[in-house]
Amino acid sequence: MRYSPYFPTTDFATQFGPAGFAFDYALDAAQRSVLFWDVMRKRGNQYQTHAEATAPHVLSFTPEVLLDGRTLEKPVNYALVRIIPPKGVEVDESRRPFVVVDPRAGHGPGIGGFKADSEIGVALKAGHPCYFIGFLPEPVPGQTIEDIALAEAIFLEKVISLHPQADAKPCVIGNCQAGWAVMMLAALRPELFGSIIIAGAPLSYWAGERGKYPMRYTGGLLGGTWLTALTSDLGHGQFDGAWLVQNFENQNPANTLWTKQYNLYSKIDTEAPRYLGFEQWWGGHVSLNAEEIQFIVDELFVGNKLAAGRIETSKGEAIDLRNIRAPIVVFCSKGDNITPPTQALDWILDLYDDVNEIRSHGQTIVYTVHETIGHLGIFVSASVARKEHGEFSNNIDLIDALPPGLYEAIFEAKTDETVGGDLVQGDWIMRCEARTLDDIRALGCNGPADDRCFATVAKVSDINLSLYHTFLQPFIRAMVPDWTAKQLRELHPLRLQYELFSDANPWMAPIADLAVDVTEERRPVPADNPFLALEQTFSRQIVAGLDAWREGIEALSEATFLSVYGSPLLQAAVGIDPSDSKPQRRASKTALHAQVLKTRIEELRAQMDHGGLREGLARSLLYVALASGAADERGFAAIRRMRRAKDGIPAMTLTEFKALIRDQFLMLVIDEEAAVNAIPRLLPTEVGVRREALSSLREVLNARGPLAGEAEQRWQRIIQLFDVSEEPPSASPTPKPTPVKVVRRAN
Repeated sequence: MRYSPYFPTTDFATQFGPAGFAFDYALDAAQRSVLFWDVMRKRGNQYQTHAEATAPHVLSFTPEVLLDGRTLEKPVNYALVRIIPPKGVEVDESRRPFVVVDPRAGHGPGIGGFKADSEIGVALKAGHPCYFIGFLPEPVPGQTIEDIALAEAIFLEKVISLHPQADAKPCVIGNCQAGWAVMMLAALRPELFGSIIIAGAPLSYWAGERGKYPMRYTGGLLGGTWLTALTSDLGHGQFDGAWLVQNFENQNPANTLWTKQYNLYSKIDTEAPRYLGFEQWWGGHVSLNAEEIQFIVDELFVGNKLAAGRIETSKGEAIDLRNIRAPIVVFCSKGDNITPPTQALDWILDLYDDVNEIRSHGQTIVYTVHETIGHLGIFVSASVARKEHGEFSNNIDLIDALPPGLYEAIFEAKTDETVGGDLVQGDWIMRCEARTLDDIRALGCNGPADDRCFATVAKVSDINLSLYHTFLQPFIRAMVPDWTAKQLRELHPLRLQYELFSDANPWMAPIADLAVDVTEERRPVPADNPFLALEQTFSRQIVAGLDAWREGIEALSEATFLSVYGSPLLQAAVGIDPSDSKPQRRASKTALHAQVLKTRIEELRAQMDHGGLREGLARSLLYVALASGAADERGFAAIRRMRRAKDGIPAMTLTEFKALIRDQFLMLVIDEEAAVNAIPRLLPTEVGVRREALSSLREVLNARGPLAGEAEQRWQRIIQLFDVSEEPPSASPTPKPTPVKVVRRAN
């Protein structure tokens, strides 16, 4: 290292005794400051380069464009790309493809494949072909949310056509905003989906708990959606996505104003690459058409019409989430203040009265609730990608084959002593446990009073928006030409912070050269320096102060919202009955569905005696499994043997196996005793075939450990029904201890 006359030597500092700590800290702080501002300069330059790109993204994988949405009959700024597997990663073209749809909520595309350990990365690692639906920064003039849905349907049709031999339709992952968009499309075109994973996606927009997650009050505190229309008019028909990003940042002022920057400053020697990588996505602001953002706020966030089935297409077709036939996986977190568990899950309460009603619509819903991870971490965190998303990718066939109903995904750590560990892929075991709607309610839900408040907001919003359209909008549009709108976008505070700290600012010119000298002469302060400890204490106090300020603002916001919109006078004035205790947004029920369900039940009753060994085995398996109400990947790995040519059972496709499990399960739900008593009539007369089939069934039931209690009693009944002369060993052998760490929700 060359000598620099600007910095004191180590010997010089130690000559001052205790005061040397101050010299060491002052030098380190000065060096970190220079390096910090150099990172800010690089961030600004990176922002400008990213903004100048034709199709900017942050994918860490190589994309190949297959379809450009701008060439469609109804052009949109979306595109379908194939993800080229990295060197050393092999995919099986016969397996179902995965399609990741990124959120268009102010940021650019690519966050679903931001790292090797990401949604795309774990899907590729599991051997699935992968595709990505992204978008350009500027919307096509006139494009709507419905146009985008139609384009995404064409994209999925393309993916399906590329994999005619796949064992199932695509698994589609929708992050955040893309989650509700995927659900809307799945309700309109259910035949395009094999399974659905929605991560951090809000579907019930009024839902929440008092004292928590106050973002749902924002629409009411702003007087409704008229400000959105004003912002779009100030953008000359475009809504600047930077406002959405700023709204996100406002939810956590401690992180926005201090923690993010201090984390970089305090770890300046190692943190810069990670910080710059994330900032490339965070600063890649995109725009939406006025029609798009107005639909989102009017119909979804303020109107809360999606789960209630009150949104219609341009052809008058109602979007009913009960039409979805693919299994739905919902991933949410208690640490997510943007899409809390209530907003991610309470749509189930809006649609259904009980689990049997879910089953009557043939839906399978699996949810998992993380304890701590934040909104972005759900689809950015490498640990979450390796664990939750990795397990979803490895076990998507298990999820697909689950009988209709409501389940919670539980993750257990795999150990050397785990029973059936050879059947487990990865370091975790995913188990799906049956749940009821009371489990969803336990996570928090609105009461009648809260519902009336939000219904009042929706009414007030409509009034204010109409007043704006009538009296103010004509003047705003006349006074804001296109060039003015562009200047306003450039002057947005979030954009300015990138522009000001870049090489475009001559005052930043000396920073680059100075940073080179500092790097060569870098002298980090020891970790035990008392002044460094004082700095860290000061930082914690700033964070605590900002958090206290946020909590005060949140409490005031909630109190103001409830006071204003809970007023009986205001509610009555806009047509809401203050004494009405009925839910304000519930999906309607139809006599047609009841008649179809009645016919289906009669068909299943008539089929209880029909079938063969395959049906008998499936029904027996489900009968025993109903005692525990759970299924995990070890059992499913063993079940795969029943899909092969063995014991006289012809091979089945995954689709056939799924239909088999669904029908046999529903028969047990309709009339368990009749369904079980009919099992002997499904079995072959050959004793040897029945004995081998029973042995196969025993292997499946033993995969996750010994049976006990009611499950063991049910198994003994199945043995009697198979009526084999030589009884096989019990399905409950005594295994060695199984120290499995149970993780109900990820930490």
